[in-house]
Amino acid sequence: DAVRLATDVYLPDGAGPFPVIMERTPYGRQETSRSEITANYLGLKQAGKGPRRLILGPWTHGDRSCSVFGDVSFGATAPLDHWAGDWRAFRLRFFDHVIKGTPLLDPNVWIFVMGGGSGRRTPDGHLDHGGQWMEADDWPVPGSVMTPYFLQPSGGLDLEPPRAAEPVSYDFDPSRPVPTIGGAFSSLEPIAQAGAFDQVETANFFGCTPPYLPLASRSDVLVFQTSPLTNAVRIVGPVEVELWVETDGPDTDFTAKLIDVYPPSADYPRGYAMNLTDGIIRLRYAEDPAHPRLRQPGEITRIVVTLFPTANLFTSGHRIRLDVSSSNFPKFDVNPNTGEPDGAARRKRIARNTIHTGLSAIILPVLPS
Repeated sequence: DAVRLATDVYLPDGAGPFPVIMERTPYGRQETSRSEITANYLGLKQAGKGPRRLILGPWTHGDRSCSVFGDVSFGATAPLDHWAGDWRAFRLRFFDHVIKGTPLLDPNVWIFVMGGGSGRRTPDGHLDHGGQWMEADDWPVPGSVMTPYFLQPSGGLDLEPPRAAEPVSYDFDPSRPVPTIGGAFSSLEPIAQAGAFDQVETANFFGCTPPYLPLASRSDVLVFQTSPLTNAVRIVGPVEVELWVETDGPDTDFTAKLIDVYPPSADYPRGYAMNLTDGIIRLRYAEDPAHPRLRQPGEITRIVVTLFPTANLFTSGHRIRLDVSSSNFPKFDVNPNTGEPDGAARRKRIARNTIHTGLSAIILPVLPS
């Protein structure tokens, strides 16, 4: 009924299928499934229940009135207050709309598209990534095109599949997991900090060790990136990574992370690899989570890693980058690669994991200008 809808709309993290749904993308709560909130919106749409409204911002958990998340500034317009006015007044307007029938002039979908800033270091010492709000009639945004960027065996990321589909392998040691440097989660401080960061190890992040090199330098991180873009690419919507993989043991994990790579500049001589969104899959659950299945050495499996939905403008001169690995700790628990029951492993083993290029790709929701 109208009263219930009005009073339940803004429970923490939009925890339920309510007609106005907030998702903190790409740095929202990790406790919910990777696309639960937008899935709720789509579920209500499919069921013919509505009206539906969706707000997607760049915020970390509970920080909708801030503009800096992690080490990155998204500009003065990033706070929800920029267009909503006082947050309590905005909610009262919505309650009046639901209960009293007062017209609500806001669009069905508000999305903050990150990017387009100067790329300089702000006076406060943060990367000026910038961004702006856009309105949409629905989700996914009408006109977006799911576009595959294919993994190249040489480390490239291209709109065309490679001429020769070659495998790329790495050793994943669960005793030395890839450290979490930002991302979408809450309740991990001070062990981990949510938000956007240059993907370089520092003493500020759990699990990082001297000499504090970029994550891309690790032998267990496969980097696939485009050439510097000649034209800007705007993505708005869900992101998936389709991989053809194998492992030499009974089980392992595969992670995927989408990154906006800045070119070197006076403020950032090594450039800046800004994380946008990421995800993970445990191989035993690849086909059917309700019926896990261990693997045989040499068995090739198609997997789909679902990343948080996101919205970002990759400007000219930047690169679109995908990092593939097998750990992201402490955001995700580490797979011991032994096939033992989750949470009950007594052993660890180093896994030889392989990505088969060819059909492996990241599928991005490209929204033309």
